[in-house]
Amino acid sequence: MLEPSAQVKSWSDTIDHVREQISRVIVGQQEVVEQMLWCIFAGGHALLEGIPGLGKTVLVKTIADTLDLSFSRIQFTPDLMPSDITGTNVISFGPQGTADMVFQAGPVFSSIVLADEINRASPKTQSALLEAMQEQTVTVGGETRKLPQPFFVLATQNPLEQEGTYPLPEAQLDRFMVKIHVGYPSPEELKEIVRRTTSGNPPVPEKKTTAAELLAIRKASKEVLLADEVLDYGVRLLMMTHPEEKEAPAAVKSYVRFGSGPRGIQSIVSAAKVRAISKGRLHVSTGDIAAVAVPALRHRLFLNFEGQAMGISPDTIIEEVLSALEGAR
Repeated sequence: MLEPSAQVKSWSDTIDHVREQISRVIVGQQEVVEQMLWCIFAGGHALLEGIPGLGKTVLVKTIADTLDLSFSRIQFTPDLMPSDITGTNVISFGPQGTADMVFQAGPVFSSIVLADEINRASPKTQSALLEAMQEQTVTVGGETRKLPQPFFVLATQNPLEQEGTYPLPEAQLDRFMVKIHVGYPSPEELKEIVRRTTSGNPPVPEKKTTAAELLAIRKASKEVLLADEVLDYGVRLLMMTHPEEKEAPAAVKSYVRFGSGPRGIQSIVSAAKVRAISKGRLHVSTGDIAAVAVPALRHRLFLNFEGQAMGISPDTIIEEVLSALEGAR
C-alpha cells in the first residue's frame, strides 16, 4: 500500500527540489526537464533529439549530479565496438607470473549512461545496449552480470545531420520510454546562457536525493491508483493511433502505417503515475495521460510514404488523436 499522504508530499517536494537544482544550471527547457524527470523516476530510458549545442550533455550530467548517481559518457562513433560499451575479459598476470582472465567493466556499468550521438554507431554496437536497457544485465564471455541500480540510458541524437549515421531500429526505439525534443532557446534565454557560461563562477547543482530515495519513489509510483475509466482513456488513445481502428482520426488513416505497440501504453501509464506523484496526488487523471502522450508515443508511430513525403510530424498526429478523444467524451 502507499505511504500516508505526508510521505507522498515529501516525494513531491523531492522532485521539486531536483527540478530547482537543474534549473540552476540549465536555462529554460522546462518541458524537457519535466519529461526527463517523469522518465527517470519511472525507471525508463530517454532519447533526446536536438541540434548540437543545446545543452543535452550538460543536462544529463546535471541530472546525475543532482541525483548523486554514478555517471559515464559514451561518445558513439562508427568505429565503436560492442566491447567498448559492455567491457571485456582481459588477461591479467599475477605476481608469480600466472595468467588469469579478468573482466574489465565497460562504461555501461554506471547508474546514468549518456549515449551521445547514439545513431553514429553501427547497428551491431547499438544492439549492445539492448540487453542492458531491457534486462538490466550484461552478458560477456557466457557470464551475466547485473548493472547498478538505478540504471538509465539517456541517449542523444542530431535530427539534422544524417550522413554517415545509422538510424535506430524500431526494436531499440521502442525501448526508450520517451523521446524528448530539445528546442532552440529564446533570445532572453540565450542571454542568460551566455551570462552563466562565460562568468568566473558557473553554477553548481546541489545533491537533492539519493539512489535509495529515487528507488523508493519509483516503487511508490507503481502503486498510484489507476481507475478503470482512466485506463480505458489511455487504451483508446493508443488504439486510435492505428489506421485500421474505426475511431482513428483522418490524419491517422491517411498518414500512419503502423501505430504504437503495447509498450506505448505501458510508458504512458508509468510516466503518468510519476506526474501524479509530482503533483502530490495518489491517483492518475486523464490529464496526466494526455500530458505524457506526445513524448511517450512520438517515436512509436511509423508514417507511410505519403506522411513522410509531406513532412507530417508524429506530434501533430498525436495531438489530433487527443482532440478526437476529447471530442468523443
